[in-house]
Amino acid sequence: MSKSSNSVASRKRRKKILKKAKGYFGRRKNVYTIAKNAVEKGLSYAYRDRKNKKRVFRSLWITRINAAARQHGLSYSELINKLKIQGVEINRKVLADIAMNDPEKFSTIIKNLKA
Repeated sequence: MSKSSNSVASRKRRKKILKKAKGYFGRRKNVYTIAKNAVEKGLSYAYRDRKNKKRVFRSLWITRINAAARQHGLSYSELINKLKIQGVEINRKVLADIAMNDPEKFSTIIKNLKA
């Protein structure tokens, strides 16, 4: 008896990979074996960089808070320490947003911490 292949499923599997490779350059977009490698690499980068994105944004927020705090004569670590001592529950994302978009409110926060 001859071997039967499930060409419907094979074609579907290949089309799925080629669809994900849409927009790639050269043979990466239309040759299955090359596209499969490119798509797998891209998916692994995507997984890795979803984690890296969180690190990058946290460091950006810290840099912004530090710059704003130094304008008021405090370092970043002193500011965070004073916030913890006073029991102020504000995360770095919100604090960086306030420092950048509402400097008056940030200065009132600093004055309340110093007082």
